[in-house]
Amino acid sequence: MAQAGDHGYDAVIVVSFGGPEGPDDVLPFLENVTRGRNVPPERLQVVVKQYERYGGVSPINSQNRALVAALDAELVRAGHSLPVYWGNRSWHPFLADTVRQMRDDGVERALAFVTSGYSSYSSCRQYLENIEAARDLVGPGAPVIDKIRQFYDHPGYVGPFSRRLRDALLPDAHIAFTAHSIPIAMADRSDYVAQLGETARLVAERGAPDRPYELVFQSRSGAPNQPWLEPDIGAHIDALAAKGVPAVVVVPIGFVSDHMEVVHDLDVLAAERARAAGIAFARAATPGTDPEFVAMIRELIEERLDPARERRALGALGVRPDVCPGCCA
Repeated sequence: MAQAGDHGYDAVIVVSFGGPEGPDDVLPFLENVTRGRNVPPERLQVVVKQYERYGGVSPINSQNRALVAALDAELVRAGHSLPVYWGNRSWHPFLADTVRQMRDDGVERALAFVTSGYSSYSSCRQYLENIEAARDLVGPGAPVIDKIRQFYDHPGYVGPFSRRLRDALLPDAHIAFTAHSIPIAMADRSDYVAQLGETARLVAERGAPDRPYELVFQSRSGAPNQPWLEPDIGAHIDALAAKGVPAVVVVPIGFVSDHMEVVHDLDVLAAERARAAGIAFARAATPGTDPEFVAMIRELIEERLDPARERRALGALGVRPDVCPGCCA
């Protein structure tokens, strides 16, 4: 039985996307991700081949295990009796299985930390839907789960990226801040691009204030006839080379850890594009389990435990509300 915490919260759940952890997992995982989207089987096989390069293992699950352990230790250190659970949208441990375990452990009300700091349907509202669908599957006794606010401009998110940017700087480098591309129709119904622009500005000001930068996108996965956010990082690298820019430092501000979209789409594909264009390439690390980032999560939890606590945000858009205002329908 979990011990009840302040304001009725008695647990925390980290909610993420999930990824395969062996060759036999890859195709079922991809089928989960693309279910209902009419993706041709031959397209899935192309992605299967990409995963084979890494033994069929995405780094995201191991990184989430490390984050859960670090957050658990951080909460204990701060004196909170809040066990930390973990559930995924698309692979084991599935969110419904974790919610069922929480119910069986006696959890009645929990706070969810979603591993995406921005507003959009796929990065925010869909997770809210996933949580409610998991609760429906579990049925009577499923804990109430409240999502923690977006954190794209929190000092604990901006700080690690600023330090990692300084560590990765190359002489005369242009900075390319990247995030996952989404359909323009989805972006137009959220603050996704505006929030990313704020994160890029804040990180640049603190990490490399004298360097030019641009927000670009990566990892597009939609149909060719559907407009998605651009420019793509590959096209951006080509454009920089055409202007005579000697180096680029890529900062993946849209990702909290170095999972597949970072290690393959940036460290392999974008790096190869840079070599072909004759431009030097470096990639800044993501926060992962950086102590400042983990402390930020604890601080976001404490905001909900104590409504009088100061809520920190560096950006011009201000602190996001606890309950989404319906900006990403």
